[in-house]
Amino acid sequence: MNKRTKIALYVLLALSACLFIWRFQSNYARLMKEGETKTDTDLVNIKVPDYQRMAAPAKTDYHLGGWGAGMVLSLVGLGLMVAHDISGLVGGRALKVIYNDEGEGMANPDYEKAEEKWANGNFLEAIQLMRDYLKQNPREQHVALRIAEIYEKDLQNFLAAALEYEEVLKQKLPPERWGWAAIHLCNLYTSKLNQSDKAIALLQRIVADYGATGAAEKARKRLAQLEDEGVALPSAEPPPAPAAPASNLPPGFAPKK
Repeated sequence: MNKRTKIALYVLLALSACLFIWRFQSNYARLMKEGETKTDTDLVNIKVPDYQRMAAPAKTDYHLGGWGAGMVLSLVGLGLMVAHDISGLVGGRALKVIYNDEGEGMANPDYEKAEEKWANGNFLEAIQLMRDYLKQNPREQHVALRIAEIYEKDLQNFLAAALEYEEVLKQKLPPERWGWAAIHLCNLYTSKLNQSDKAIALLQRIVADYGATGAAEKARKRLAQLEDEGVALPSAEPPPAPAAPASNLPPGFAPKK
């Protein structure tokens, strides 16, 4: 469900719940008020009840059952959506804690020291400290991405940056994170390293292995653009031919046809 649809559903359910609650309360209050006005408080002239008239209750237009049912359904639907979003938010934060792929909330002195070296312009020292930190914390692949970023933007060493991205893609990452790292590597291949064949192969891999991600959507558009430009895209490799059955004849002898 996209963001606009979710917001529209939230607004619709909230307005529906408010409408049903208001209608239920107003009709219930009107019912109680009319009941009070019909009560006979004259204790001197007590009237004998007319049981024939009481046998057939008067029809009302309160519709408390309908308004109450609508109120309950709206509140239940709104509660389910809120519970779903909260569970997704909690699950996403837990995943970030497990993989630490963005480094949010991290305050490790060793890593902070490496960032201080980078801030002072000591890029190579910062990279070495980050490598040491990554060896001790191999799950924190955001550090490897940071090393690649320093090679690319600060040192202008695009080959080294590409090699770092290639190592990152060998790790087990969340699909979306893997896909966007691969997209960035494709941009390096095409714009800085003149390795369009590698870029095309990686784009096809993104589509094939991570087709449900946003990175795959971007890869499809890029491949379609290349086709429109007349670039011949490599097709899937044909399966190898089956091997001939082993022969028991001595070397140099062929079987009779």
